[in-house]
This record gives sequence, structure tokens and C-alpha cells, in this order.
Amino acid sequence: MHYVHAAITKSMRLYPPVPVNFLRAEAADVLPDGTAVGAGWFVAYNSYAMGRMESVWGEDARAYRPERWLDPAEGTFQPDSPFRYIAFHAGPRICLGKEMAYILMKSIVACVLEEFELAVDGAYRPRQVTSLTLRMADGLPVTVKARVN
Repeated sequence: MHYVHAAITKSMRLYPPVPVNFLRAEAADVLPDGTAVGAGWFVAYNSYAMGRMESVWGEDARAYRPERWLDPAEGTFQPDSPFRYIAFHAGPRICLGKEMAYILMKSIVACVLEEFELAVDGAYRPRQVTSLTLRMADGLPVTVKARVN
């Protein structure tokens, strides 16, 4: 399940469920880059763009490479800092359901892939709709075939 965990993490880095978020500063503060924020100000951050930043993730930032999250010697999942990988936020506002979400996602992936083969239409080019949540405009056309065991 380490590879499945890495694949889900990679997918959520490139396609975070909440691509843009806004928070309100309760008190005046200074961000890590030195930017001053006044009390009551709204601060927006774009996790969709942050997940693709070459300065953070390297030249292959947009490549789908789950192995990035695996220990090369043991093949075990190696989490990154929640302040770099912010799909579940970080610090005191980290999602309380993070571990449960991973358990559910891994269980669903394992159950579906054990029983079925999935193939996305090779000619299909998804159009993303950015709103409160990230979704595809026209859904995702997938061919589903029962596995022959």
C-alpha cells in the first residue's frame, strides 16, 4: 500500500481538492517570506500552483512520479513537510480527517483495482474547472472491464 499512498499523495499535489483557499488573519502577523499581514486581512494561497512550482519540487514538478514519495532503499512512503505539501493544510489548522481520508482513498483504490481494469480514453483532454473544489468540466470518460483472475 506504500505505492498506492504515494500515488494518491502525488495526485493530490498536482490536483488538490481545494485549489485556492482564503484565510482571515486574526491578528497582525508576518509571513515566512517577510510579507506583513494586517489584522482582519484575507490571505489567499493557490495550492494548485504551489504543487507545480519547480523551485519547490524540481524540474519534473509536473511529472506524475509517485516514486518521489518512496524511500529508494525500502520502498516505504516518506511524507514531506505539510508546509510543502498542503493538500490537508498544516500547523494548527491541519485537517483532522487526514488519516481517515487516506484510509478511505487507499481502500477504495485497492477494492476497485482488485476487481476492475480502468482505461481513460487516450484522445480525451480534460478541462478543469476551478471553483471551491477542483473538478473536470466534462467528467472523465473511463472504460471499465472486470478483471479475469
